[in-house]
Amino acid sequence: MTYVEWAPPDSLRDAVACLWRSTVPERPGRAPMPILPDGCVDLIWQSGRGAFLAGPDTGPVPNAGPGGRHVVGVRLRPGAGGTVLGLPLSPLQNLRPDLSELGLRATLPGDLPPAVALRELVTLTGRLAEERPADPVMVEAARLLRDPNLRVHELGAKLGLGERQLRRRFGAAVGYGPKTLHRVFRFRRFLRLAGEASLGELAVRAGYTDQAHLTRETAEFAGMSPAALVRRLTPQQ
Repeated sequence: MTYVEWAPPDSLRDAVACLWRSTVPERPGRAPMPILPDGCVDLIWQSGRGAFLAGPDTGPVPNAGPGGRHVVGVRLRPGAGGTVLGLPLSPLQNLRPDLSELGLRATLPGDLPPAVALRELVTLTGRLAEERPADPVMVEAARLLRDPNLRVHELGAKLGLGERQLRRRFGAAVGYGPKTLHRVFRFRRFLRLAGEASLGELAVRAGYTDQAHLTRETAEFAGMSPAALVRRLTPQQ
C-alpha cells in the first residue's frame, strides 16, 4: 500500500493537519495495517464508495475494502474537528458514517477521479472552517496534551476552564476526554520511535512507566503486542 501526505493550503492550517492519499494494490502482499488512533478525524473519499467521516478512533479499525481502491483525505487537527464539522464527535467514536448521514452538504460519488475528489474535500473543508472556525482553546488544549510531562488534571487551570466545562467542550471537539488524548499522543510517540531501540528503552522514551505499561496500551490501541506492531511497521525486504 502506498501512502503520501502533504501540508494543507495556508488558509486551512488552523483547522487541517494534512492532506493525504493512499492506494491499495489489487493483490496486496499482506493484509493492510489497521488504522490506529491519532487524535484526529478525517474527511475521506474512497473510490467505489464516496465520501465519509473517519473517527475519532479509540482502538484499531480494520483497513477494509477492495484491492485497487484509491483513497484521499483531509485530516482535521486534534481539537478542531467537532467545531468545524458543527457536531459533537463523542457519538461518532470508531464509526465511518457517510457525509450525507451527518447533514454535510457534499456530493462526492465514488466514481470521481481521485484528484477531483480531494479538491472537492478541500473546498468543503474550507467552507466549513469559514462558517465555524476551529475553537482555539480546544486546539490549544490538544497541543498542551502532546507534552508527556503534562499532568492532565492541571489542563483546565492552564486554559482558564473549570473541569466540567473542559470535559464538555473537549468531548464535543475531540470525541473523548483529555486523558484519552494524552494516552493516544503517547502511543503515537512510540510509533514514531519504533525500531530505534529495545522495547524497554522505547517505552521510557515514549513516556510509559515501563514495558508492561506499553504492552497494555499497545494491545488496546493496536490490537497486538509492541513487538508484533514493530514488525508490521518494518518495511518488507
